[in-house]
Amino acid sequence: MALSNKRKALVTKKFNNFFYVDILENNKNEKGRLRFLCKSRKNLYFKNQLIVVGDEVIISEINLAARTAIIENLIERKNYLVRPAIANITDIFIVTSFQEPELNLSQVNMFLVNSEHLKVNVSLIITKCDLVSKEKRDFFYNKFSSWGYKPWLLSVAEEKGFKDFLVELKMRKCSILIGPSGVGKTTILNQIIPNINRATSDVSKKIKRGKNTTRNIELFYLKKGSYLVDTPGFNMQAINLDVKKIAYLFPELANQLEERGSNCKFRDCLHITEPGCQINRDFERYEFYKELVVNLKIHHSRNQGD
Repeated sequence: MALSNKRKALVTKKFNNFFYVDILENNKNEKGRLRFLCKSRKNLYFKNQLIVVGDEVIISEINLAARTAIIENLIERKNYLVRPAIANITDIFIVTSFQEPELNLSQVNMFLVNSEHLKVNVSLIITKCDLVSKEKRDFFYNKFSSWGYKPWLLSVAEEKGFKDFLVELKMRKCSILIGPSGVGKTTILNQIIPNINRATSDVSKKIKRGKNTTRNIELFYLKKGSYLVDTPGFNMQAINLDVKKIAYLFPELANQLEERGSNCKFRDCLHITEPGCQINRDFERYEFYKELVVNLKIHHSRNQGD
């Protein structure tokens, strides 16, 4: 049986020259999730990038019996994460751990800033809570809350936390867990996705980092309209940040600018040493913000000199 009409679909997995896609809008007589194996009619590009997981596409030559189709067009992306290659993310959950590997605030800050740049919902998860005291949990929960992020505190010893987190994920459209290897992304997947049974790896005693256990990028179906991305462990690459927009990547500063506008003396105020700056700098991450702005200004000046 074949359908002659074209349909909008979501790329959930890519391997070699093939793609798995889910039809996004089912007809009334279609029940459940419709997944198809596809090939592309031609090399389809969006801004010089080939089709990636998370792309929305138009498929045709739909064969319901064989569950095959042809991808004939690529819909414009809302955003694109270079490494790993994934499109149309709506929510980023930055995963770090209290120990093994030890919590690295500098690394967390860079993940947060680079994630905020994508203009998506950004959240924090701290794993391995069972390895630290309640006092340490509370300390970091309050710290990250003051930054503008109320973190999820997860532990394999506390099943309820994962159940509550799954409820939250099902309210999001396309979520991704990012963070360095060994912090527990695979453990989270094993807890919230039935029968996935992904292998986990201990942290290397020599390099104090985990080993990658995930090899391919794939979207996992949570419920209609809700997916979770599974990716290899990685450190997000630094992106080309606009020094004039850095303040909007820090909730502590962005909230001030949105609530009352910038009343600073100079329109291009970077809130560093400019006279007449009206921004309240009394927040914990101000020194990190200032260092980031100064380093970017130096970097841009060197590039212009080249």
